[in-house]
Amino acid sequence: MERRSFIRQTGLAGVLAAGAAPAVVHAQANIRWRITSSFPKSLDTLFGVCDVFAKKVSEMTGGKFQITTHAAGELVPAFGTVDAVQNGTVEAANTAPYYYFGKDPTFALSCAIPFGLNSRQMTAWYYQGNGLKVMREFYANFNIVNFAMGNTGAQMGGWWRKEIKSLADLKGQKFRVGGFGGKIVERIGGVPANIPGGEIYQALEKGTIDAAEWVGPYDDEKLGFVKVAQNYAYPGWWEGGPQLELHINSKAFDSLSSEYKAIVENAAAFAHTDMQAKYDALNPAALKRLVGAGAKLFRFPKDLMDAAFKEAIAYYDELSGSNPAWKKVYSDYAAFRRDANLWFRFTEAGFDDFMQQQRL
Repeated sequence: MERRSFIRQTGLAGVLAAGAAPAVVHAQANIRWRITSSFPKSLDTLFGVCDVFAKKVSEMTGGKFQITTHAAGELVPAFGTVDAVQNGTVEAANTAPYYYFGKDPTFALSCAIPFGLNSRQMTAWYYQGNGLKVMREFYANFNIVNFAMGNTGAQMGGWWRKEIKSLADLKGQKFRVGGFGGKIVERIGGVPANIPGGEIYQALEKGTIDAAEWVGPYDDEKLGFVKVAQNYAYPGWWEGGPQLELHINSKAFDSLSSEYKAIVENAAAFAHTDMQAKYDALNPAALKRLVGAGAKLFRFPKDLMDAAFKEAIAYYDELSGSNPAWKKVYSDYAAFRRDANLWFRFTEAGFDDFMQQQRL
């Protein structure tokens, strides 16, 4: 009897009784995917989240679901991941969605915006608020199914050839800043540049730019910025809790069994937590080493912070008046941020403020 006809007539119980199921299940279960990253392999935290994800998927499927990991430039350019996933060039990608604010500013809301959510608040909005729901609706327009997969925590404010002591000092400074932050830097007098991570050092060394931000001590040390600019700013007000995402081509995801879909979801959640833990564990020692190598820490002045905040809120209001997708997502995001900040003001911030004044 022909196999398909046999299965239709006998049903699953008949298939199992006949001993035919293992071959059928095996044929359905062996899957090979490729995941591309926006980051180089030298950044074991940012690129490494793909390896963590792929390893978990393999472990939870007994090796039947294999995902090969590819750094920026191997399959597609660093900033080409959305197009690659949308068009099915690759099945999946991991990226910082704010790189794609040029396509639609709404992308940035699933990563980071100036004076946005911190890392814990971002995770709460995605998992317990409406974040994942409203962003899924947005990503459907790009044939993408998204999952949170990584967060660096609040970032540093970059490496500067000269210390920024006032808002006036920012005027005309060419600053490599990722994603949405550049819009606000421009509105307060700076000159933003969006450069992939692997190209920043050369631009800073040659003087093509005056300053550059990346992530924080651990990654910044690897990229060697302290050798060409010693003034290290904080905080990265444009990235209070930047979230990376796993993007999967919708057809590829829909082709998975319910079990494999659940495995992908849980592997992404594990990798998400793992990245944050790595940064929290690795950044302190890296900061000490950078200071020992000559880094001079400085805090952004209040007049700059106030101006940036004012311009950020004004810009978000402008977008809400012109972009329906942004308005829908941002209205939910902003409401969540308002309540979360009220809570954090009395708990996390109060506790942290006291502890950071102690000598332990």
